[in-house]
Amino acid sequence: MRELEVEWKETVRNLEPLFGELDLQGIIFLIGVQELGKGYQKFMKDEKLEVMHVAICTLLEPYGHYEFVGRDEEGWPHWKANEKLPPLKPLQQELLMKEAIVDYFKNRV
Repeated sequence: MRELEVEWKETVRNLEPLFGELDLQGIIFLIGVQELGKGYQKFMKDEKLEVMHVAICTLLEPYGHYEFVGRDEEGWPHWKANEKLPPLKPLQQELLMKEAIVDYFKNRV
């Protein structure tokens, strides 16, 4: 866990010059915008949640929780759930997302 915190802080530090101060939710949103592939635009509140869902599916796909099935006619990516995530406490959810984000930036960007 200690190594994860070091890698997490390094990931955040690398993003800050481009995007300013970011928290976990902000980074998830940025990944969703990137994966959506439509560039920056104004999103309605419900669309912001969908953008974050895109990011979460992208981040958890390598762990086997989701499988990419394609894009719809508007270009939005879609996944199917392969397995239900086990019940996680808030801190466990946060650690899983941090690990997935660190892996994302190591392996995809």
